[in-house]
Amino acid sequence: MAELARDRSRVRPTYVLDQRELLDGWLEFQRATLLVKCEGLDDAQRKARPIPTSELSLHGLVRHMAETERNWFGRILLRDQAIPWIWNDPAVTGNPPFAIDRASWDADLAVWQSECRASSDAASRHDLDYTGDWRQKQVSLRSIYLHMIQEYARHNGHADLIRELLDGSVGL
Repeated sequence: MAELARDRSRVRPTYVLDQRELLDGWLEFQRATLLVKCEGLDDAQRKARPIPTSELSLHGLVRHMAETERNWFGRILLRDQAIPWIWNDPAVTGNPPFAIDRASWDADLAVWQSECRASSDAASRHDLDYTGDWRQKQVSLRSIYLHMIQEYARHNGHADLIRELLDGSVGL
């Protein structure tokens, strides 16, 4: 099993910060939480889909969030529609980020970490009122932060359930 990169400290932000520091802090906290949910598991466990009616796995969630980072900070915030999908192909049916049977954890983890760094870099170059384009509407960087925090929080809830089903761990 690959050693997980620990360059992202999982620190709960204090509650009295300026708006940008709060948004940055909570997004980093949620990113680090997803990583914590994957720690200490082997490849088969990270790829396991313990909920019979779902394609969700911890590995698939990491891939999904890499695509989500790229989409919201690259295509939407930076307005760069030429950025290619990592695993998604609009011509392919299904949900490729969750098709992880032959996927490499080390490679996919590195992609996700790279997308998180690229997202943070893109966000740092703009103020919170800067707008990108989403579905022919303007969306502020502030809204993108809030969307990403809720997206991670929702999927971290899924990761909680998956992890509990895998090894009984709760509250990581």
